[in-house]
Amino acid sequence: MAKTLKVRDLTLRDGQQSLFATRLKQENIDKLLPLYQDARFYIMEVWGGAVPDSVMRYLGESPWDRLRTCSEYMKGISLLSALSRGRNLFGYVPYPNSVLEGFYKEAIKNGLNVMRIFDALNDINNIKDSIKMINELGGIADAAVCYTVDPKEEPKEPVKKGFFARLFGGNDEPEAPELIFTDEYFVQKAKEMERIGAKMITLKDMAGLVNPSRIFSLMPKLKQALTVPVDFHTHCTPGYGLASVLTGIIKGVDIIDTNIWWFGGGSAAPAIELVWIFCQKLGIELEVNMEAVAKIRKGLVEARQSLAAFDLNKDKWPKDFDEAYAAMPEEINAEFDRAIEAATNNREEELLDACHKIEAYFGFPKPNELVKNAEVPGGMYSNMVANLRALHAEDVLDEAMALIPKVRRDAGLVPLVTPTSQIVGSQAVALALDRRKGVADYSNKNNQFVGLVKGEYGKTPVEIDPAFREQITGSPEEKPYDVSQFREPENPVLEEFGGVKLAQNEEEYLLLELLPAVATGFLKNKRKAEFEAANAAAAAVAEAEAQAASPYDPVTGPTMKAPMGGTIIEIDVKPGDKVKIGQKMLVYEAMKMENDLESEIEGVVKQVLVQNGDVVATNQDLIEYE
Repeated sequence: MAKTLKVRDLTLRDGQQSLFATRLKQENIDKLLPLYQDARFYIMEVWGGAVPDSVMRYLGESPWDRLRTCSEYMKGISLLSALSRGRNLFGYVPYPNSVLEGFYKEAIKNGLNVMRIFDALNDINNIKDSIKMINELGGIADAAVCYTVDPKEEPKEPVKKGFFARLFGGNDEPEAPELIFTDEYFVQKAKEMERIGAKMITLKDMAGLVNPSRIFSLMPKLKQALTVPVDFHTHCTPGYGLASVLTGIIKGVDIIDTNIWWFGGGSAAPAIELVWIFCQKLGIELEVNMEAVAKIRKGLVEARQSLAAFDLNKDKWPKDFDEAYAAMPEEINAEFDRAIEAATNNREEELLDACHKIEAYFGFPKPNELVKNAEVPGGMYSNMVANLRALHAEDVLDEAMALIPKVRRDAGLVPLVTPTSQIVGSQAVALALDRRKGVADYSNKNNQFVGLVKGEYGKTPVEIDPAFREQITGSPEEKPYDVSQFREPENPVLEEFGGVKLAQNEEEYLLLELLPAVATGFLKNKRKAEFEAANAAAAAVAEAEAQAASPYDPVTGPTMKAPMGGTIIEIDVKPGDKVKIGQKMLVYEAMKMENDLESEIEGVVKQVLVQNGDVVATNQDLIEYE
């Protein structure tokens, strides 16, 4: 029996978030969902991450409507998943359990099956409550271990003795090894996640920093240590993605994360089509209907065209897969075979060379060498560039990049994932500017960095020096975020829109709790649109009622119309009168002048549609003929 491999499709969430700033509209998704029904992906990631924020902020759409629509099409076919930042949920501050449970309950009620939960610090305490809630509510808790690397530069001082004994247990306190983020670190985190209830484990490499040789050693250890399925998530930004996924497949991963062609590669996850070619050669059955995927691929052309304003590669699309695959030369076919052999024997340099030639043939972006060498997420790098551009200090970039290792170590060697990557990047920029000015390090501190060092984001992988914490926060004591400080947002009455509440139901109030500013703007616009629509409907009803109450019969015959607006002052005919051409019918006043209206036809008056004193409009019917 052939080995099988399950797939989680990221196209509608992480794919569009990585490549197109999460701007894919519901109307585009609605066209794709019927095509997805036949593809039968094991899991489809459609929600969470930046989606709840972005669809409200930029598209004026409801996150709940998006989830419900996906569920209506995919229920019973593919599991639907979302990404959650643990205690931070889909927002940027720690939330109390009442908010977490409310969101999880509502999401599962509206069709969510799998919640992938990660914490930027790999702090188990920040995800354990979410895992428990998801399981109790009938969902599937997917716990993610965030992959990161140790800084390249050597630390000036050794890591404190006994760190690993405290972290992983044990009676003795040996000298800590030089590296923190070893295979054993990730395996121990994964085992702890399974122990507290995770039904699957994801090795989550959102920065694309995990190289094939690391997967070659790490994946078998994860598989051996765990009893639940293992999912592998990575990106292609620095050029490792396709090669690392191939290595993961060869080393026994259960589920892989991919995107469909036009939404794959570059800063996103690898394209499923290239993975499919590898599986064909390996004799592995990919549990997806690739004929249906081909139909989705065609539909994604229109979707990507609609995102041109946010497409950094809008003039450098990959080649059409079907055409390029049909015309694929033998030397590229041989590169697939060479890649498989190299991955099987852990020859990383050869494997990467083969995969880069494959990607180049199909037209995918080249590896981002700057991000690769700096070992930082692409989004973190672009955020630093944006910050420096706003400060008109782009020339500080190299200095700021060089200071990232120091900032990471000072802050407890935090992984570089959302939101810590942005926090560390911004602080490295501030530190570089401090040194340019000749002032002491950390003279300028961003509030999020202060919160990180204080302990508000959770336990860091390495303990922070109390003296440094005092320097940054004013106290050497660690102070975790107190969720009892959370204040429920107000739900005001909007008098300007008919005296209705801003949030009309539980799901809308949850949005206010999650993202108060964004949700307030979104919900106000929604209430305004409802108010205007209700007024328009009421006006239409009033007009219909007025017409229904009219003393006149419906007009079916030819009529005499008012040449211009005015006031009726004399009517000279009545129903049943026979009139001739040129006969005076009535008199009306307009522009302070009396005007006779004469019949333009010979006929019989059926009904007079006005009375003396009526104000009439231009072209209004005045008299109907038989």
